[in-house]
Amino acid sequence: MKILSANQTREADAATLQYEEIDSLELMERAARAFAGWFENKFTPQQQVFIFCGPGNNGGDGLAVARLLSQRAYSVKVFIVGDSTDSSQDHKVNLQRLPESVQRQTILSSADLPQLYANTCVIDALFGTGLNRPVSGLFAEVIHYLNKAAVCITSIDMPSGLYTDSQTPDDGAIVEASYTISFEVPKLAFFLPQHEKYVGEWHTVPIGLSPAFISEAKTSYFFTSTSDIIKLIKPRPKFSHKGVFGHALLLCGGFGKIGAAVLAARACLRSGVGLLTVHAPLAGYTILQTAVPEAMTLADTHRKHISELPAEMEKYTVVGVGPGIGKDKLTKTALVQLLATSELPLVIDADAINIIASSDRLKAQLPKNRVIFTPHPKEFERLVGKTRNDYDRLEHLKEFCQEYSCYVCLKGAHTVLGTPEGNLFFNTTGNAGMATGGTGDVLTGIVTALVAQGYTLEEACILGVFVHGLAGDLAAQQIGEIGLIASDIIDFLPQAFRTLTGN
Repeated sequence: MKILSANQTREADAATLQYEEIDSLELMERAARAFAGWFENKFTPQQQVFIFCGPGNNGGDGLAVARLLSQRAYSVKVFIVGDSTDSSQDHKVNLQRLPESVQRQTILSSADLPQLYANTCVIDALFGTGLNRPVSGLFAEVIHYLNKAAVCITSIDMPSGLYTDSQTPDDGAIVEASYTISFEVPKLAFFLPQHEKYVGEWHTVPIGLSPAFISEAKTSYFFTSTSDIIKLIKPRPKFSHKGVFGHALLLCGGFGKIGAAVLAARACLRSGVGLLTVHAPLAGYTILQTAVPEAMTLADTHRKHISELPAEMEKYTVVGVGPGIGKDKLTKTALVQLLATSELPLVIDADAINIIASSDRLKAQLPKNRVIFTPHPKEFERLVGKTRNDYDRLEHLKEFCQEYSCYVCLKGAHTVLGTPEGNLFFNTTGNAGMATGGTGDVLTGIVTALVAQGYTLEEACILGVFVHGLAGDLAAQQIGEIGLIASDIIDFLPQAFRTLTGN
């Protein structure tokens, strides 16, 4: 699914009007009906609704919503901020359509601001996506007042004051919404950590924008939905055998971190790999043979560290490396050898990332189109350097993937995959309970298993990240976020795959 820019969204509106031969008021009415439908399912008519409208079409949306909610027995009051004589034409028409029974008030100064109560539902219809400068003056006073009131704010399409797809200046006021309801598709801003306190919980509602326009629109930003993922999953033929689903090799574990190898191995097995071999320090041999009996285990000659590659590397389908390995010199030497000699796809995580990040020479040795990195934000910073903000980080991600022809799964609330083509795919599963040690090791195992089964590197990343988050969501439903641990994600992997495949 595509993420469109603010300009592209306006072009989609225009294309829809032209194709369907309707006017902008009809499209605004669709948007208002979609928003009101969501609102009605979330809030009861017993709660008073205050709608703050700006002079543009977002304010027109708010006026149309006010009319619809009043028809559905909500107690609605409209506050028009600023001089409405300069408002858009659609705003003026919807103001005329507002029933006399709906109270309205013009706010020309801070003295006109109403008293807000704890159970008041506020709808933000000040600016939406049409903003191209920082909010100041009276509108900033209104936004600061709403934020300080600690009421539930629902923004129409976009929190007012927040830029849609570029860095918002620091000197402008921004609504801190509890909910943001976007029309048709989400906005890029929704996926960035720096905007969490402004966007709140976001949802999309369909308004029938032109499918043809959206299909043809050029973008490098995408988000994954369940329907996208279902199309990716390969069926397992009736006459399959273990050799069909690949033989994965995991180079994992170090003294005191053998658990990382156990987690990666168990996740790999639960993700459908045919055969799995784990190469680990000698100290981990008994642990792995006991904890993961389905995997074959190779013991390194060194007791505490991985110091060598196993023999017969050519028999494997993919190599996953990094969880728990540490940064010992012998381990670094083995990693250098792996990069120099292996012709297999590589899934690189944890300290393997840190080792490569410390050397431009090692980065230069990365094989083209055969490497997947799975860093958390700090590991990513070591890999590509410091960034100014989340938009800058996305640009660094694009540039790194293009320069080294690799794939990078930058982990977070919306894990984002960067590809060698410069595309970015945002994930839509997962929860805060997954912010605990070991969940990254689980992801390494999942992605490694999928590559072993013949998925392309891009498919393995998109599917692996989605299933990882889905298993975390299923686990959280059963045991809650606070008590969730990495092993729980592994335990729910079968249910996650079954949810997607039906078997």
